[in-house]
Amino acid sequence: MLSGYRLMWMLVMFDLPVVEKVERKAATDFRNTLLELGFEMSQFSVYMRFCTSAAQVETYSKRVEAALPEGGKVNILQFTDKQYERIVSFRGKAKQPSQKSPDQFDLF
Repeated sequence: MLSGYRLMWMLVMFDLPVVEKVERKAATDFRNTLLELGFEMSQFSVYMRFCTSAAQVETYSKRVEAALPEGGKVNILQFTDKQYERIVSFRGKAKQPSQKSPDQFDLF
């Protein structure tokens, strides 16, 4: 059984310039790269990905770094599955149920 303390999540948050056409294209390309790498959009400019280990987080961090556009700010956060379970989310004023982690079967 995989431990919730070893399973990891990656969160990529970014603010990219989108004033010029070339900047908008770079921002779109970056978002598309994140999707191709298996990230899901949590909010606009916030993408998440489940990883099975810290080593996998490191691999994907390098891939994200390789895809960085010229301008803007990008942060990559990593946290354990146990920490992910403690996220509190709201839609408007309505508290949302906790996010369910992927089943082990879904990972392989």
